[in-house]
Amino acid sequence: MQKNNRSLSVALAQLNLCVGDIAGNTQLVIKAIEEAKAKQVDVIVFPELTLSSYPPEDLVYREDFLQQCEQAIELVKPHTKDITALVGMPMLRDYLIHNSAYVLQDGEIIGEYHKQDLPNYRVFDEKRWFEPGAGSLIVNIKGVRAGILICEDIWHDQPMDSVMALGAEAILVLNASPYSHDKPEKREQVVLRQVLKHQVPMAYVNLVGGQDELVFDGDSMLFSREGVRTLRAPLFESGVFVGELPIDNIEAPAAATYQHEALEAHVYKALVTGVRDYVRKNGFKGVLLGLSGGIDSSLTLAIAVDALGAENVEAIMMPFRYTAAMSVEDAAKQAQIMGVKYRQIPIEPIYESFVQALAPEFVGFKADVTEENLQARIRGMLLMSMSNKFGKLLLTTSNKSETAVGYATLYGDMAGAFGPLKDVYKTLVYRLAAYRNTLGLVIPERVITRPPSAELAPGQVDQDSLPPYEVLDGILERFIEQDEMLETMVDAGFELATVRRVVNLVLLNEYKRRQAAPGVRITRRGFGKDWRYPMTSAWRKQLPLN
Repeated sequence: MQKNNRSLSVALAQLNLCVGDIAGNTQLVIKAIEEAKAKQVDVIVFPELTLSSYPPEDLVYREDFLQQCEQAIELVKPHTKDITALVGMPMLRDYLIHNSAYVLQDGEIIGEYHKQDLPNYRVFDEKRWFEPGAGSLIVNIKGVRAGILICEDIWHDQPMDSVMALGAEAILVLNASPYSHDKPEKREQVVLRQVLKHQVPMAYVNLVGGQDELVFDGDSMLFSREGVRTLRAPLFESGVFVGELPIDNIEAPAAATYQHEALEAHVYKALVTGVRDYVRKNGFKGVLLGLSGGIDSSLTLAIAVDALGAENVEAIMMPFRYTAAMSVEDAAKQAQIMGVKYRQIPIEPIYESFVQALAPEFVGFKADVTEENLQARIRGMLLMSMSNKFGKLLLTTSNKSETAVGYATLYGDMAGAFGPLKDVYKTLVYRLAAYRNTLGLVIPERVITRPPSAELAPGQVDQDSLPPYEVLDGILERFIEQDEMLETMVDAGFELATVRRVVNLVLLNEYKRRQAAPGVRITRRGFGKDWRYPMTSAWRKQLPLN
């Protein structure tokens, strides 16, 4: 029998929501529904846990929080006349909390679905908060049997197999899939595998925006049953994106045109998004940071300006006797290029007063790292004082390589509330700085080409204390993100003594990382939610390959 070439007009509501802002999220949902109705859309799909946003964490244990979500859905219902809407929220059912979605149609709730596969790895703790659902859901949308799934459900076969066994003709998926630099490709592979396995069209909607250390990239999509991607929402952009989801086995529509961006491009967007949303969602007036004339603070300044605008960013240079003249010049030059407010506060007088105060206590001791750290701590104290006085968030400038091995000073350059580069290896810092200059020259060239230095001692460069960053980052990525054994790293060509030293430093400095500011996660495993090594552990003394 000839089919009717049916299709659904689908709106992908790729929204930047805020955890806990139930009222604000509800208004964004209503606005998106009205926009979709104006375009005569059949169904609009929102991200996972739409009303609470993702992840609400222990807020879901509060009865009043759950009640507010239920009250919010009542405000949404009247707006669903002549349209179907899939809206996610936490639900309390029979004393159990679920990660769920309501299906609203013509002002009524026609179904509810509870997520079946709860991720509990890396940054995910859903088994702490939710109980898994036990059944599948099919709803009728304009004569099409649509199956409803939530995020992790499509990464496994059972939920997809079950909903297809009920006769689903299309799959609609709500998602909150956080970004990492390899995630867009992995995500597309997962969707494509399920589409081709079951020969079923799929609408996949993802959250966008920053939430603490997580950042969501959107990347929402429509796939035809033939595996053709017919719509791709742009990375890191909010909006309601509309496309057709063909249901019957007809000639595949033209593939969506999409230019794959270089890694540096989407990582940079992720960092800008993470900084912008952390600052704005927490209600700060702007940010400030210490601008040293080095590569890390220079890149951090560029990210901050791109995220918030020059008028909301302030840079402070705090020179000392060991600060190179070119550092002072380059910091002032970048601040001028980027149009930010710039201050210079020499720390020599403050340092001398500290040294004099400590002199009676330090009799008989030679100058060492104590005096170096004192410089960093004075700078941290000044920056925190200005943060308090001006109501601006202090950004830290340490990168992942330094954070990993403890090459940073507690209560010094680690002072601050948010770290844009916390999950960015030093080698990638250089690549991102070069990339940013392709968009407009803002970082002086010699900042990128000169050897990196903390400038806490005469003639000091980072490589006096650390292996070359290409070697260091290679070891760190294998140990942190891939959990490689030392033997495997040595077999890959890394020197045994260097591997042992680096791994030992990573384990030894866990106590520092526990006191570090949160920052944007962009790798497969960042320090924070998905890194939970003990601070007190003798395992490092028992490393193999002695």
